[in-house]
Amino acid sequence: MRVLFPVTQAVCLMWGVLAVSHPTMVHAQGAYPSRPIRLIVPFAPAGPNDILGRLVAQKLTEQLGQTVVVENRGGAGGTIGLDAAAKSPGDGYTLAMGGSSNMAVAPALYSKLPYDSLKDFMPIINVAHVPYAIGLNPTVPAKDVKELVAIARRKAHYLSYGSSGTGSISSLAAELFKSMSGTRIVHVPYKGTAPALTDVVSGQIDMMFADLSLIQNLARTGRLRMVAVTGSKRSPAAREVPTVMESGVQGYQIEPWFGVVAPAGVPREIVFRLNGVIAAGLKAPDVTQRLDALGYEPIGGTPEQFAATIRADIPRYATIVKTAGIKADL
Repeated sequence: MRVLFPVTQAVCLMWGVLAVSHPTMVHAQGAYPSRPIRLIVPFAPAGPNDILGRLVAQKLTEQLGQTVVVENRGGAGGTIGLDAAAKSPGDGYTLAMGGSSNMAVAPALYSKLPYDSLKDFMPIINVAHVPYAIGLNPTVPAKDVKELVAIARRKAHYLSYGSSGTGSISSLAAELFKSMSGTRIVHVPYKGTAPALTDVVSGQIDMMFADLSLIQNLARTGRLRMVAVTGSKRSPAAREVPTVMESGVQGYQIEPWFGVVAPAGVPREIVFRLNGVIAAGLKAPDVTQRLDALGYEPIGGTPEQFAATIRADIPRYATIVKTAGIKADL
């Protein structure tokens, strides 16, 4: 599995402070788990967060001998469900699927966020990246990113892009692209990915940054043209498609992630047990096949590495939000 960030001294200190503040970290209570576990998925069913959450729940149920119940609690960009998790007891019986949007973007986007991504949660494991790609309506006369940039520079506000909402990862991916490529493209926000992609396909808008699997499926049937992926390297699911960086926008990188977190105070033994079970589950043949089919890239790693990822991504997304002048309220 890839290690995205090194373990920092601050993260190690976090464990020490928690061990002192929560003696149960040293001596976990009895046999865990002794009853069903709740896994909050803070988005509606069928999306990446939900798909990954159900895979995690399946493997935890198989290995822990207790049912892991998935509870979809969507709304407000995934912050409602995450807030419910933050306010739950730190006993290991409530978990949640955190993601780039509600853990790294939300602190910059919402002035009244009801939780602190760094203080109110214990990172368990970073589950997977969901690669993004750029999809164009076939009528856009650009075969690659260089041609797309040339058109957008030559004709300011001529092209338009759709997103799943202001402040969403899809909108931030496009805003970062605009700022790094020196282009001016009109933003058209939607209430979800599906309606935005529908309008890209119909030609109402010109392009969208969205999940690779969605863009790829539409590109295979000729309804969209996929010109690049947004990650640091090419996706195993689309090796023929270059990255935005390869295509001339140096330094560009957006790699949304989803991982399991728990309320602060969960005993350390439980954190590492959950981490080990989920990490092993990510290597199971049925899970790897499912992730490959979706184009998702498993991450894994330690709780400390996941904490470092969250800590590093918060200021990075804050810069994008500030540069784009995005404001939102819960």
